Amino acid sequence: MRLLIVEDEKRLALSLAKGLTAEGYAVDVVHDGREGLHRATETPYDLVILDIMLPGLNGYRVCAALRAAGHDVPILMLTAKDGEYDEAEGLDTGADDYLTKPFSYVVLVARVKALLRRSGPAGASPVHVVGELRVDTAAHLVHVGGCEVTLTAKEFAVLEQLVVRAGEVVSKARILEHVWDFAFDGDPNIVEVYVSTLRRKLGAPLIRTVRGAGYRLEVPR
Repeated sequence: MRLLIVEDEKRLALSLAKGLTAEGYAVDVVHDGREGLHRATETPYDLVILDIMLPGLNGYRVCAALRAAGHDVPILMLTAKDGEYDEAEGLDTGADDYLTKPFSYVVLVARVKALLRRSGPAGASPVHVVGELRVDTAAHLVHVGGCEVTLTAKEFAVLEQLVVRAGEVVSKARILEHVWDFAFDGDPNIVEVYVSTLRRKLGAPLIRTVRGAGYRLEVPR
């Protein structure tokens, strides 16, 4: 499950990201409303944790814009405000739940899990098929030509970034940000190492390097 946190209090955002990552979720973080809207529009998240008081666009406007564009991703709104009017406004714009700061981390995790349970049928497994490649992102299973291929967690995460955008160029920066985390300060060439391993395991022609831009998972014509 991939979550997006849109929160301008950087310490809080980092704390939530670390905690939710430890719970087994893949977590992305942005600190600006416009960037949050952009991310939530272009990336298939399972849930968005959205602060109301944000620079750029406030949470109400981000939520309303997502709903107007037809995105039904579950949204948990956070705010330092406290009052029925604020809660009503948040829910009226399309939020699924509302949590007032300061809140218990245990309560937040419980709300996240409840929203994820309600958001789709139990056991649903998003499966991506690209030619001979079949990737089940829920079960973390990969098959090539009917044969199962064993990948490490990081290898699978890199492949997932490519397969959900099959046919599109995915930048090294995006892979770093989504697979490692927004605070990664190691060698960015680590992405090349993992792509090389995937080519060896899945077949070299499957992943093409687009010089100066990133990588593309080739879709058979």
